[in-house]
Amino acid sequence: MNTDVLVVGAGPTGMTTANELLLAGVATVLADKLPRGSALSRAGGVQSRTLEVLDQRGLLEPLLAAGDHPVGAGHFAGIPLSPDFAPHRLPPRSVPQVALEGFLEYHLAAHGLRVRRDHELVALAQDEDGVTATFDNGRTVRSRYLVAADGGHSTVRSLLKAEFPGRAGTVTTVAADVRLGGADDLATHTRTADGHWVGVFPLGTDGRGRPLRRLAMGGPGRSLPRDVPVTEDEIRDGLHAVFGERVHLLELRYARRITNAARQAARYRHGRVFLAGDAAHVHLPLGAQGMNTGMQDAFNLGWKLGAAVRGWAPEDLLDSYHTERHPAGAAVLRNVQAQSLLMDWAGTCDPDVAAARELFTTMAQLPDVQRYLGDLMSGMATRYPMPDTGPHPLLGLPAPDLDLGPARLHELLRSGRGVLIDPQDTLAGAVAPWSDRVDRTGGGAPTGPMLVRPDGYICWAGTPDTLQPSLTRWFGAPDPTATPTIRPR
Repeated sequence: MNTDVLVVGAGPTGMTTANELLLAGVATVLADKLPRGSALSRAGGVQSRTLEVLDQRGLLEPLLAAGDHPVGAGHFAGIPLSPDFAPHRLPPRSVPQVALEGFLEYHLAAHGLRVRRDHELVALAQDEDGVTATFDNGRTVRSRYLVAADGGHSTVRSLLKAEFPGRAGTVTTVAADVRLGGADDLATHTRTADGHWVGVFPLGTDGRGRPLRRLAMGGPGRSLPRDVPVTEDEIRDGLHAVFGERVHLLELRYARRITNAARQAARYRHGRVFLAGDAAHVHLPLGAQGMNTGMQDAFNLGWKLGAAVRGWAPEDLLDSYHTERHPAGAAVLRNVQAQSLLMDWAGTCDPDVAAARELFTTMAQLPDVQRYLGDLMSGMATRYPMPDTGPHPLLGLPAPDLDLGPARLHELLRSGRGVLIDPQDTLAGAVAPWSDRVDRTGGGAPTGPMLVRPDGYICWAGTPDTLQPSLTRWFGAPDPTATPTIRPR
């Protein structure tokens, strides 16, 4: 073997996967076909759940310190979501994808893992023991596992002949990074009676402190083929159709056409090959859900691959990646398609759609609806099935960042290991055989006992009789050489 895991694609999904493997002490090769990192912003924000997991890896503070990343304007179908709907959670941040990629690549390089660039995959073969990948420069990498994080036009997915069902794009719209004049008080999403619309979202500032914005626009007659270049005149015309002379273009930094294609891989696992990010699901980039969902795929998969390489993964642990993340990806596709309809993406001016949007906009002002939509967009609503344990309201959900005395839970998770919260100090003996994989924190926790996986999800809570089955399911067979020590209450 050249390496334990080969990750193909050095976008946010691939680099997040590589970081998880690095944390697990797993030999990793990260390859990308581009000669250098992309300079295009693409996604423009990091959602609450992704921010939480970055904090669980000690990456959030340095990321926010590395640039101007203000609190973002959340929305659902262009309808604003207040950042105050859940004060106990981290509000979304405006972090352009290009800035996130640069930060992650620098972090990986600082820890000895550099992206192998100019490596375009051309052939792939797998057997019972591993995967052989061949690149256009003649190099071959042999690995135990391969993660495909190579985007919506994934070469790995194509070579696998993996099923990718769904809907082809029927409409295009323009996405651009711009500087605008007269845009200081713009609403997130603005439309006209004749179906033209513009969405404007903050992107921080340029090197001279001037505000940058992500712009999306569409409407009647504006759906052009994807290969038609976007011009400054087209941007100006779209702005004028919505704002008249009030808003004007100062600088066009980057623009492309995107479609409403919606597809999802039928299977995320193909033997020793795993699809993640846009290689597994494509959809309209609303709320940066593509990037954030891909990073959540990586957080789910990375620690499981680490466990498999290190030899303690339960038999079906790697299968749980598809079991957990395929429904999460399907839920994203559903909410994006609903948003596209409510936004009247094609500018049809359908009166039925307009009536539905008016009613939905009113409903979206209710606090419970704001919370529901915020959780949906951020990934906080994702709940994984947790067998072998009794019912509990927190099971399968992201663990709150509890203050556990000398450290927060997020800080304890930075080891990449599981954490058992044991407020009454009664579970030391039960968890001792897993002490090489699970850390235990004792008294003082403002909660009942719970077991948290390395990706921050609660996999056990409540009744002690189900703790050992849960430990075995998620952390493998106990170490027979461990000597349990039971501490008195």
